[in-house]
Amino acid sequence: MTTASRPDAAVPPPPKAVWQPQELPGSNGHPGERPDPVPARAPVPAPAPATADPHREAIRALEIELLGAERTLRRREVAARAGVSLLSARKLWRAMGFPNIGDEDVAFTEKDKEALTTIIELVRQEQLTEDAAISITRAVGQMTDRMVVWQIEAIVEEMVVQRGIPDAVARKALVSELPDLIEPLEKMLVYAWRRQMNAAVQRLALRAESGLRASEEGRDGHEDDAPLPLARAVGFADLVSYTSLSRQMNERTLAQLVQRFENKCAEIISVGGGRLVKTIGDEVLYIAESPEAGAEISLALAKAFTEDDLLPSARVSMVWGRILSRLGDIYGPTVNLAARLTALAEPGTVLIDATTAATLSGNEKFVLIPQQARTVRGFGEVHPVTLARGTGSGLVLD
Repeated sequence: MTTASRPDAAVPPPPKAVWQPQELPGSNGHPGERPDPVPARAPVPAPAPATADPHREAIRALEIELLGAERTLRRREVAARAGVSLLSARKLWRAMGFPNIGDEDVAFTEKDKEALTTIIELVRQEQLTEDAAISITRAVGQMTDRMVVWQIEAIVEEMVVQRGIPDAVARKALVSELPDLIEPLEKMLVYAWRRQMNAAVQRLALRAESGLRASEEGRDGHEDDAPLPLARAVGFADLVSYTSLSRQMNERTLAQLVQRFENKCAEIISVGGGRLVKTIGDEVLYIAESPEAGAEISLALAKAFTEDDLLPSARVSMVWGRILSRLGDIYGPTVNLAARLTALAEPGTVLIDATTAATLSGNEKFVLIPQQARTVRGFGEVHPVTLARGTGSGLVLD
């Protein structure tokens, strides 16, 4: 996430200076650092007498509740109280996704100082490196930003539908109703984070045996993805004719289609023991711990959209291989091949590659139908295989 900022003056590069306690200030208030240039401000005329605006008062009260106090601190004051240079503080605020502000803006509270101190102490105590702290901070900022927007839009949409009021009216009404939702939403956030962290630890500690065995099947160690650390099933599901359909829909109908698609994908992937990595408009990217789990999820997705009366069918692909996981996303040739196979799949079907097919060949739950060799950009000749249901009922959604 990129935020606008004014250029800082050059800073002498003592190692880890940004994480060291603040030294005695120099002539400009901070050692080795000049204050950011602050544009000249025109005189602010005295406000005309007016009656209090209830909506603005509600926004102000909501801000105090969310921030924990009124804004009383400037950025240099927060950095000084945390014992770091302003440059250090700004690195973390930028990672969190906060907009840049001037020296004279009263924008912070004591809670901001506490949060800054918490992050910096992890580095000072050598529990995290500087780079790791910034990366983790950026993860928190990006994920919570998307989450908050999602939650607000969901609440507004609910108000519009249930109360029959315009969108603008719903957004204004939300300000007065949100205080009653803050505590339960916060509790759900902490609960979900702990559950997700536990699930991630379990995946690290208890890798599926079938996945470990299959990770080398059909491979000789010279594949493009061989140096990458994690063996995973990588899958894509892509709605058919989404672009043409979206042109025929109004805003609300399109939003309902996208939401229905994402909800159904998330449910199936979760039940199958996988993880939804991200959604990209009309497409989802997901992973699973073993080729069998990936195959079950892929077949369930193809079946669900074929049977859905409101959504178009989907093209689905799945490849078993090695990946690199960074910044909440995944990378590597396995991901690229899965994306290419999605474009080759017929609507309502699942396409896999020959290596993935070899890992599933002895499993009666799956039927493998070899297809004609195709030339795939970046991979040369590829031998796709259609994956179909064999014995068993597949994933059961209750």
